[in-house]
Amino acid sequence: MFKSLSVLIVAGVVLTSCGSVRESRLNPFNWFGGSESVAVDPAATGANNPLIPKRRASVFRAKEAGYAGHPVETVSELLIERRPGGAIIRVTGVADRAGPFEVRLIKDEDVSDDNTLAYTLKALQSAGPRNTGERARMVTAALWLTEQELAGIREIRVAGRTNARASRR
Repeated sequence: MFKSLSVLIVAGVVLTSCGSVRESRLNPFNWFGGSESVAVDPAATGANNPLIPKRRASVFRAKEAGYAGHPVETVSELLIERRPGGAIIRVTGVADRAGPFEVRLIKDEDVSDDNTLAYTLKALQSAGPRNTGERARMVTAALWLTEQELAGIREIRVAGRTNARASRR
């Protein structure tokens, strides 16, 4: 009886001290501590990612060509959707041929200034039929702009081949 009582008391004392061991440096789960937010170096992201190997010049690899898209026939819709941290520009257009692909909004540096952002809706197009329904020729592209990029901008303009749409603040 005396042994079981002393074992019970010692076990109680040892188990009550687990709370202090849980938060001490003796516990291996606490060696790295909790996570915290740290600033990210912009140079470490994107093209300078150390996990992505750098491309080497090669005789067998062709040089990368620029984007060879052509302006879409008409721009039918321009929506600017405000989001926390910026806005999404969503543009819908109708191409002159069926089957456009790889649609992009390309910034027009000649028309853009401090108050205006100008883009051209472009797509790569194969030699498809022209007399198809509008839905077969419809394309949509979107672009994210941050609040810093939108600072001071009063007008966003997207052009096609035959028309342009603009949205003003």
